[in-house]
Amino acid sequence: MQVDKFQYHDYYGVDDLLTDEHKLIRQSVRDVLRKELSPVINDYAQRAAFPTQCIKIFADLGAFGPTIPVEYGGAGLDDISYGIMMQEIERVDSGLRSTASVQGSLVMYPIYKFGTEAQKRKFLPKLAKGEMVGCFGLTEPNHGSNPSGMETNIKDMGDHYLLNGAKMWISNSPIADVAVVWAKNEAGEIRGILVERGMEGFTTPETHNKWSLRASITGELVFNNVKVPKENLFPDIKGLKGPLTCLSSARYGIAWGAIGAALDCYDTALRYTKEREQFGRPLAGFQLTQKKLAEMITEITKAQLLVWRLGVLKNEGRATPAQISMAKRNSCDMALTVARTARQMLGGMGITGEYPIMRHMMNLETVLTYEGTHDIHLLITGLDVTGLDAFK
Repeated sequence: MQVDKFQYHDYYGVDDLLTDEHKLIRQSVRDVLRKELSPVINDYAQRAAFPTQCIKIFADLGAFGPTIPVEYGGAGLDDISYGIMMQEIERVDSGLRSTASVQGSLVMYPIYKFGTEAQKRKFLPKLAKGEMVGCFGLTEPNHGSNPSGMETNIKDMGDHYLLNGAKMWISNSPIADVAVVWAKNEAGEIRGILVERGMEGFTTPETHNKWSLRASITGELVFNNVKVPKENLFPDIKGLKGPLTCLSSARYGIAWGAIGAALDCYDTALRYTKEREQFGRPLAGFQLTQKKLAEMITEITKAQLLVWRLGVLKNEGRATPAQISMAKRNSCDMALTVARTARQMLGGMGITGEYPIMRHMMNLETVLTYEGTHDIHLLITGLDVTGLDAFK
């Protein structure tokens, strides 16, 4: 059991831009995680085990689909509240935030946004309470950054659809009760469909031997002539707009979340270098150490302001996918740089489980890549500012 000594850092007084409700939500989440998950997360990561108790913890905190309306089991909160929750969770571990953001942004959100009323009533309340776990199936063995090339397909068999194909790198899949799956129909249109645990031919093998997100559970989705009832199809959404809309919601959460990991690494490095003495004085008293700390808090502060503004735009319905891409890319790149710098500042201690830095650093290598890679988000911004498509 480890003691969580984290102190929050707000160099520019960004808290003044938050409401009292925002700050209360943050403190409530922080208090619970500090007690329930921070002390044990390193042990779970070392063992590559998933802390299943986090599901009830997140459900009780309202961290599953917090922006979903209350009538469907959500908390009815705004997008800044959602971002704050993801930041607090990722401050503990990126894998834990993956569990929460997949459930909320990639499962509950599309069901709420694209689903029928019957689908909403059937799945959303149980997902919000943690009575069901969901996952999102888009990435395939042969198609990652190019989801339009997906091979997973559905065929209309009259009274049901026949689903075949496979998805991989799917967070939550081995324990999922329902999967939001994107597949092509006979006309080549991408459609969303809900696949439920227990359907014949549907399996979810777990992915092992990960060096990153070790406290998150990851797997595949395999569909071998799975008969899916027609009422499980999202009725109206067609094309890549469906999955990309979901990804924008998830990327928004990551933009906030990665800052939490950066804050934890910075706080650890600051505390360590003030306590650790070399050559007769604390490491924090040396110019190179202060340079690193100053650069770290500068980049964290810039990211804090960026996601706050993005949250305001999202609350107003004005945040664009390209703006979300910029924030996701910036936060992930910043956080990974901070983690790497902090690791160096702790020397050999930085690679041990006594401190969280190496775990954050390994996790952030994945966060930099999933939900759109670092370079893909760069090109999304490039397309937005030039109007010229570099993807083709």
